[in-house]
Amino acid sequence: MANYLIIGASSGIGEELVKQLNAEGHTVYGTYHSHQVIHDSIHYQKLNVLDEDLHLDLPEELEGLVYSPGSIQLRPFNRIKADEFIKDLQLNLAGAVKVIQLALPKLKNGVAPSILLFSTVAVKLGLPFHSMVAASKGAIEGLTRALAAELAPKIRVNCIAPSLTDTPLANSLLSTADKKQANADRHPLKKIGSSADIAQMASFILSSRASWITGQILAVDGGLSSLKTG
Repeated sequence: MANYLIIGASSGIGEELVKQLNAEGHTVYGTYHSHQVIHDSIHYQKLNVLDEDLHLDLPEELEGLVYSPGSIQLRPFNRIKADEFIKDLQLNLAGAVKVIQLALPKLKNGVAPSILLFSTVAVKLGLPFHSMVAASKGAIEGLTRALAAELAPKIRVNCIAPSLTDTPLANSLLSTADKKQANADRHPLKKIGSSADIAQMASFILSSRASWITGQILAVDGGLSSLKTG
């Protein structure tokens, strides 16, 4: 069994992934930001990725690191100030950079370690009102490929790019039955993804079953980014 660090483990995809890894018998170190989480078999710690200096109590060996914090702010481009783009980059990109640098020595001690980041279908598609999230997550995709090259062959680095998923982060976009149906209908599979859908892919990518996969942006999006069915 392995040690995994999940940043953003208190809700949504991060919380579901923690449950899956814990059920498989792994030792999970998870972080929360504002709402304290206590669990008998999961090592939760408070962390604000926007802090200048990050500190975590970690084991000497890590087999996996997952960075799942994010934001969804959909607004017309001309209503977004430049410093708002910078703040979004601090959460999505700079936070990931600081956590990876912090955990890297522990990952290098692992047997077959893996890093997993998250993007969005909006980077590939180009969607109106998505300029802020597409810019910051586009940076994450670039970081994924560059780190995968730099850390090979020891550490695999991949990224999952979901479409809209039914998580607390997306509550405002899926707050009514009509909104859920309209968003489901945009996808070839005619449904909204769940946290479990994304966490199952994440669990696979972290595992030895994906030992020949690195540097990839993996679309888990109900077919939205590659299919046109109507």
